[in-house]
Amino acid sequence: MGPAAGSARAAEDAAPVRLGVLGCASIAWRRMLPALAGRPEVELVAIASRELAKAERFSERFGGEAVEGYERLLARDDIEAVYIPLPLTLHAEWVERSLRANLHVLCEKPLTGDLADSERLVKLADELGLTLMESLMFVRHSQHRAVREIIDAGVIGEILSLTAEFAFPSKPSGDMRHHPVGGGALAEIGVYPIRTALLYLGDRLDVLGAGMRREPRLGVDLSGAALLATPDGIPAHLTWGMEHAYRSAYEIWGSVGRVVVEWAYTLPATHAPVIRIETQGREERRTLAPDDQFGNVLTAFARAIRTGEDDGLQREEILRLAALLDRIRAHAVAPPGGDDE
Repeated sequence: MGPAAGSARAAEDAAPVRLGVLGCASIAWRRMLPALAGRPEVELVAIASRELAKAERFSERFGGEAVEGYERLLARDDIEAVYIPLPLTLHAEWVERSLRANLHVLCEKPLTGDLADSERLVKLADELGLTLMESLMFVRHSQHRAVREIIDAGVIGEILSLTAEFAFPSKPSGDMRHHPVGGGALAEIGVYPIRTALLYLGDRLDVLGAGMRREPRLGVDLSGAALLATPDGIPAHLTWGMEHAYRSAYEIWGSVGRVVVEWAYTLPATHAPVIRIETQGREERRTLAPDDQFGNVLTAFARAIRTGEDDGLQREEILRLAALLDRIRAHAVAPPGGDDE
C-alpha cells in the first residue's frame, strides 16, 4: 500500500460512522440520541418513523433528516449503519433487512425473542462481514470494571453468591411494556440481572428454578425471578419486574466480604456511582467518576465497525444471553396474575 492509499485508509478509519435510526422509541429520545450528540465517532444522518411527524420531531431536536418509512431509510446510500430501538417483536425482521441492505446494526436488547433467531442473525452478520451489536448498555459502565478489580484483588475473597434485582413501578396502561409487542418483563427487564450473573459467574449456569407473574388481560409477564447456579454450586438469585417500587442493584457475597452496587443499571451520565464494600467490622463506600454508558456503547459500536474489534455485546455475548433467556423461559411457571373477572 502506497502513502496515498495509506492516508486514504487512515482517513476512512477516522471518519465518523454515518448512522440512521430505525424508529422513534422513547429510549432513543431519552438516552441514546442525547448520548450520540457527544460522540464524534458517530454522525446522525437520518431518523425514520412510519409517521413522518414523529421523525420530524426527533430531527428537530437531534438533527439528521426525517424519513417516512423504515424501507426508505434502508435504501439510502449515505448511511453505513443503523440503530434499531424498535419493540422486541420487530427486531428480527428489521435487523435482518438492515444486514441485507449491507448496514452494520446496533439493536436494543435483547437482539431477538429466542436463541434460534439470534443465532441466525449473528451468522448472517458474520457471513456479510458486518458488525451486529446488542445495546445492553449497562455492561459498558466503568463501575462494573471497578467491581471486577475489587474481586480480582481478593478484597471479598472467593465468590459464594450473587444477588441482582431490577424493577420499577407500573407504567400507564398504554405503555409499550404492557403490550405483547414489547416482549414482557423477562425480555425488557430480566435481561439486566441475568446478564449480571453471566458477567461475574460465567456462562456455565444451570437454571434451578424460575417463575413469572403474568397479567392475562395484557398478555405479558409483569415480573419474575430465577435461581441459577454454577457447576460447583455458586447461586445467583435474580429478580425483576415492572410493578414494584424502584430497585436497581446487585451484590456479590464472598468468603471474607461483599461488594454492593447501589445503582446498577440506569445511571444518568452525570451521576457519580457508589460502590459499597463490606468486610469484617468495616464498611467502605467508594464514589466513582460519572460515566456515560450509552455513549460508551456508541463508541464501541463505531470502533467495531472501523477496526473489526469484538470486545463484547457481539457474537458469543449475544448468544450466551439468548440461550440463558430461553432456558429461564422454559423453566418459568406463569400462574394467572390478577383477577380475570
